[in-house]
Amino acid sequence: MAERICVAQIGAAHGIKGEVKLKSFTADPAAVASYGPLESEDGSQHFEIEALRAARDHLVARLKGVRDRNAAERLTNMRLYVARERLPELEPDEFYHADLIGLRAQARDGTVLASVVGIHNFGAGDLLELRPLGESNTVLMPFTAVTVPVVDIAGGRIVIDPPHGLFK
Repeated sequence: MAERICVAQIGAAHGIKGEVKLKSFTADPAAVASYGPLESEDGSQHFEIEALRAARDHLVARLKGVRDRNAAERLTNMRLYVARERLPELEPDEFYHADLIGLRAQARDGTVLASVVGIHNFGAGDLLELRPLGESNTVLMPFTAVTVPVVDIAGGRIVIDPPHGLFK
C-alpha cells in the first residue's frame, strides 16, 4: 500500500496575492486543510494551508509562504500528498485510489482480464481505467458494487462483472 496519498492538486493562480485554485481529492473537500503540511510529489516542497474557501467548482487556498501571483503560478498542476497515517480510518467499502492502482481485474471465474491503471470521476461517479492484458489501450468501466462486487486489496485483485463486449 502507498505510504503517501495524493489529496489535492494545485490549479491556476487566483488573484494577485498568491492564492491558488485547489482541487481536493478527499471525501470532504475542506478536510484537506486538516491533515497538516502537504508535500509535493518529489517531497522537496512542503505547504501549509493558511486559509481555505469554497468557490464554484474548486477551493481557493492561501498557502504559507506563497505571497504573490508569480509564486502561485510556479505551483500550477502540482499534486499534494500526505502520509497515510495522517488520514482518517476508512469505512469498510471505502478505498484510497492509490491502493487500487495496479490491482488485477479478474472475472468471477478467476480469469485475469486487465489491471487497474487509474480511477477517474468526470462528475457522474467513479470510473475504473483498466488495461486489458497484452494491450496498450485502456477501457473505462463504472466503479460500482454491481460492476466490481469484490475489492481484495490484500489479495491484489478486484473481481469485475464488465458490461458485455468490453473485453474481447
